[in-house]
Amino acid sequence: MASFKKSFESLKGTSHSAAKGVTDTAVQAAQEAVQQVADSSKETANTAAQEAGRQTQAAIGKAADKTTDAIKGFGQKLETK
Repeated sequence: MASFKKSFESLKGTSHSAAKGVTDTAVQAAQEAVQQVADSSKETANTAAQEAGRQTQAAIGKAADKTTDAIKGFGQKLETK
């Protein structure tokens, strides 16, 4: 009976160690997945910000060109009067 109890305790310890190993591995995998999502989100946000900046610069450039054209047109009208 003592050897059965000893074997059972050994099995219990081994099972506990294995379960802890599985849990630790699962936690580590989850942490890595969360980090990858966070990194991806940062990259996506950065890319979106860069694109917004490019579009804003393009819109400012177009507005500046139209303003320049309007000022030139106004100046030409003044010259003809």
